Amino acid sequence: MWVCVGMATKNISITEEAYKILAKKKMVNESFSKVIVREIGKRDIMDFAGILSSEEADELEENIRKIREIKEKGYKKRIERLKSNFN
Repeated sequence: MWVCVGMATKNISITEEAYKILAKKKMVNESFSKVIVREIGKRDIMDFAGILSSEEADELEENIRKIREIKEKGYKKRIERLKSNFN
């Protein structure tokens, strides 16, 4: 019985410049194949255009605005607390 353990491989030629770019992005114990998949396999932000309805987009935007306001208030309170501790 024959069992396929890994994926098929292909040999490719790349320029020295391309090799250097890949090598810089390569993590310890990561194959160049994984680097290529990780880097090229990224989705373009425009792939997500149109997935929300207008109402959903408005609601999301409003929620983000509210979260930012809450965080900003928290930051201001922390700054004031720090100022009072050092005065």
